[in-house]
Amino acid sequence: MSTSAVLALDQGTTGSTALVLASDGRVLGHAYSEFTQHFPEPGWVEHDAEEIWEVTRRVGREALAEAGEVADVRALGITNQRETVVLWERETLKPVHRAIVWQDRRTAPYCRQLRGAGHEAEVRSRTGLLLDPYFSGTKIHWILEKNPDLRRRAEGGELAVGTIDSWLIARLTDGASHVTDPTNASRTLLFNLRDAAWDPWLLDLLEIPAALLPRIEPSAGDFGVCREEHLGIALPIAGVAGDQQAALFGQGCWQAGLAKNTYGTGAFLLLNTGDTPVASEHRLLTTAACDAEGGLAYALEGSVFVAGAAVQWLRDGLQIVGSAGDSEKMAQELPDNGGVYFVPAFVGLGAPHWEPEARGTLFGLTRGTRRAHVVRAALEAMAYGTSEVLDAMEADSGVATQELRVDGGAALNDWLMGFQADVVGVPVRRPANVETTALGAAGLAGIRSGVWASAEDFLAQQGEASRFEPSASEEERTALLAGWHRAVRAAVGWARDPAFRAGAEGT
Repeated sequence: MSTSAVLALDQGTTGSTALVLASDGRVLGHAYSEFTQHFPEPGWVEHDAEEIWEVTRRVGREALAEAGEVADVRALGITNQRETVVLWERETLKPVHRAIVWQDRRTAPYCRQLRGAGHEAEVRSRTGLLLDPYFSGTKIHWILEKNPDLRRRAEGGELAVGTIDSWLIARLTDGASHVTDPTNASRTLLFNLRDAAWDPWLLDLLEIPAALLPRIEPSAGDFGVCREEHLGIALPIAGVAGDQQAALFGQGCWQAGLAKNTYGTGAFLLLNTGDTPVASEHRLLTTAACDAEGGLAYALEGSVFVAGAAVQWLRDGLQIVGSAGDSEKMAQELPDNGGVYFVPAFVGLGAPHWEPEARGTLFGLTRGTRRAHVVRAALEAMAYGTSEVLDAMEADSGVATQELRVDGGAALNDWLMGFQADVVGVPVRRPANVETTALGAAGLAGIRSGVWASAEDFLAQQGEASRFEPSASEEERTALLAGWHRAVRAAVGWARDPAFRAGAEGT
């Protein structure tokens, strides 16, 4: 007999995952594929939007085929890398520019210009965000500024723009739906958090035509119907959320005071603050999230731009590990880090530093340094960055963390999770299925379509979690963090060197 299920498409920064999740929590089908990363200039990161579409469609079909007739798939949920921008023709659905990825730093000079003109306070008041290249709005501005013909076509209504969720929905529905949800909209620098709508003042500031933008639906809502020819089955698209908010939902953090950290390409810590946006005093972000019904809630967020991507670089760039899984064994070989610290600021530093000109830096190298020290330093950096963000989050919210919920690929590394517990000084909880980003998208769609009666019903099906208790002394923890803070100060100082700044301002 078949069981009711949901298909979740998780379109990430380096690959796309498809998951068929049954109502009883079983994974009936799973598929994953990486796609090409493009680095045309230092600090620039691009994707081929057509390749993303083809890869995502393929893994969706593969997961459905694996599930077979045992799955009565009722709905489709989508979660996606946030802030990445696609611009396409409404009529043909063809991209007119490569997707500019959230990691891309090309708009750093424009952000400095806006800050210099005194706009950051007003932008932050309206959006909860900082003027940083991370977010979508300045990327859209850059494309239109560099391509006058595209600006003309955008103003004439010929083009559409969106984050990756909007792009996939447009393709899945053959252009019938141009839509997004609040969690993705809140990452664009164009969304007014309190009004929950596109902000005319922000559109005017960034010179972006309103005609480009999608309509905004609740995260558990009506996003159109996927055409049968794409996945082999017609499905209502009933749940959409940006990857980190989807993971927050998938971890059951839909009440104020609950927090999670996702270790993916970057590391992202979110704290649900309920129905009220909380302004940060520590340069964290205020962003949209989901309540238990998939409606609008708010969260504080801190982002470490490079986490798992550092291990990928060790594998593909330096070729000192054969696979990401090798990193755990290599870290365990060493009694300590040998004084080696790695600040993986390949695309700048995120919260709480927000230094776009910082770059990856290794400190403490000696003749005794081996490749295992570099690998261990890359893993440790994920934990240190998380600790910094968690400290800032506790200061803003006034709530002491009792437990850190974790997910993402690197959360499967037991050594890293134990070290993370040592560094933050509280237990770390890992769910049975660490793909909570996809689970969150499935949950939103399944609750909307009746696969689960409630969010509590959805969470009850997820199985037993693992727990890592801190074992380091307070002295050991303090010494480790002191070394990390020293390394970060040095990396930031290098980026802010007055001679360099003078040259950067002139470019």
